[in-house]
Amino acid sequence: MRIEDIQSRMNTRWLARSGICLECVDSTNLYAGRIAEQAEHGTLIVAEEQTCGKGRRGRSWETEKRVNVMMTLLLRPEIRKERASQLTLLMAMAVVRGIRDLTGLAAKIKWPNDIVVNEKKVCGILTEMIMKTDDSYDVMIGTGINVNQMEFSEELIHAGSLKTELGKDISREELIARILDVFEELYEVFTETEDLSGLYEEYNEVCVNVGCQVRVLEPGNEYVGTAHGINKIGELVVQKETGETVCVYAGEVSVRGLYGYV
Repeated sequence: MRIEDIQSRMNTRWLARSGICLECVDSTNLYAGRIAEQAEHGTLIVAEEQTCGKGRRGRSWETEKRVNVMMTLLLRPEIRKERASQLTLLMAMAVVRGIRDLTGLAAKIKWPNDIVVNEKKVCGILTEMIMKTDDSYDVMIGTGINVNQMEFSEELIHAGSLKTELGKDISREELIARILDVFEELYEVFTETEDLSGLYEEYNEVCVNVGCQVRVLEPGNEYVGTAHGINKIGELVVQKETGETVCVYAGEVSVRGLYGYV
């Protein structure tokens, strides 16, 4: 895979106009952090192999080489740092649209950072921040997508790929390009308001948690309720069994379906 082959398929104005393709790296997020000071806003890092991939809450991310998408966008947002976590939701929306446009598969979002197809996890997103001053920071949005992988370890019972669900190979370059086109569009809407007021309705249309019973696992607190989608700042709105409505911030919280992965 070459950066030029991705860029030739893109229609972005500024996003990923600078990019790096690595044969092997510990993690695209870690690499982005190492080059952050010299890199341009919107730089794309992709890798053919990742040896220390990680997911949310310190989990590892297993992936085969040369068949999947491992990428990071390095951004320098001019928004309040407390709003930066919402960029995870933008990327989730972009991945869903990209998958649907290219494959026709009914991809959906499992709040806050997973993409599922036919109840199989095909993508995870990890957003990390590097603070430079009190109001200056860089953001790395790492996205791992199982594209053409066909076999998974026995422990990954909920994992799948676009190929396992579609039955044929998918162009990784074309998929990345479509995702980046959508992300740039969503990013510009988001930065106008610094919230999801212009996007949360679209998000909720493809959020698999909406209307489902979920178990919310907070440190020292666990409860069951019904998810009603996200609000304008990306929190998951959950109505507890007691009738109380709470807004769940992603952070260190895990939301799980009561009947299977979603």
